[in-house]
Amino acid sequence: MNIIKKDILALDYQTLQTEIQNLGFPKFRTQQIYQWFHQKLADDFSQMTNLSKDMQAKLDAAFYITKLEPVKVQKSSTDGTVKYLFALADENLIETVLMPYHHGHSICISSQVGCGMGCRFCASTIGGKVRNLTTSEMLSQVYQVQKLAETRIANVVIMGTGEPLDNYENFVAFIKMVSDEKGLHISKRNITASTCGIVPGILALAQEDLPITLALSLHGGTQEKRAALMPIANRYPLEEVLSACDTYFTQTGRRVTYEYSLLGGVNDQEEDAKELIKLLRKRNCHLNLIPVNPIKERDFVKPNHQRALNFKNKLEKSGINVTIRREMGKDIQGACGQLRGGWE
Repeated sequence: MNIIKKDILALDYQTLQTEIQNLGFPKFRTQQIYQWFHQKLADDFSQMTNLSKDMQAKLDAAFYITKLEPVKVQKSSTDGTVKYLFALADENLIETVLMPYHHGHSICISSQVGCGMGCRFCASTIGGKVRNLTTSEMLSQVYQVQKLAETRIANVVIMGTGEPLDNYENFVAFIKMVSDEKGLHISKRNITASTCGIVPGILALAQEDLPITLALSLHGGTQEKRAALMPIANRYPLEEVLSACDTYFTQTGRRVTYEYSLLGGVNDQEEDAKELIKLLRKRNCHLNLIPVNPIKERDFVKPNHQRALNFKNKLEKSGINVTIRREMGKDIQGACGQLRGGWE
């Protein structure tokens, strides 16, 4: 009879404890094994030198270890951003981006292979959604990059390919494990997740007691303008999305970040600024303006720097906390909206 191996990297501490006790291991081995994966970042049972060869063999017979294989690594010549193309076990490809900042290194991970949200200006959605990533595939992006770059990851953003709230269970499990004090222990307050506006997911996340930052992709100040750029807005209207974000703030005490891609001649006009002011000035939030990054399949263009600055200033004078996002990795197609999970 063939034994179906389990994904050991995806097991939280309590589940792992049950599993290894079922194998006849003493309870104290749980901490050793968990640390090997989630602190020492082992990717082979033979690396667990404080376990006997017999124990290693038993683990190998019962479990498999998810490991992403780096296929291509590109480094920006302008800002040091590094983009990793990883191969999954089923030969699908995903991209992960490491961004160096003075306050610590940030990693942008993917949550799905492809994306089904259909945002008009984003490369990630052009091929559609292929499948969800497992919890271990999300963790492995962090672990592999930390090993390959030989650096400590300080901040995690789930803003790569995919919609994390469309992969809810695996996404929440990832948050809990990457922040676990028995593992890497990345502060939940240093974790940001970006969503197109899946209302049931936002409301569910508000109840999880996970004080992460929620970032909503807004991109339009009215329902009509948002729906023209984001098909998901036809399913979850702007009013419902904003109400869900208000609930998230009320429940968690964490102000929501609203992301707004500036598309030259599309949503960067005086009228657009007025619509944003009407929506956001009474909300305790942060607005992140993102001059659109070019992709070959679309003809959207970014406004020039002065126009973007004028747009920002109008919002700021109305009391909105607003910044223009610093461009990172644009020359290697690693910036916001450019990830596609495959060869260029």
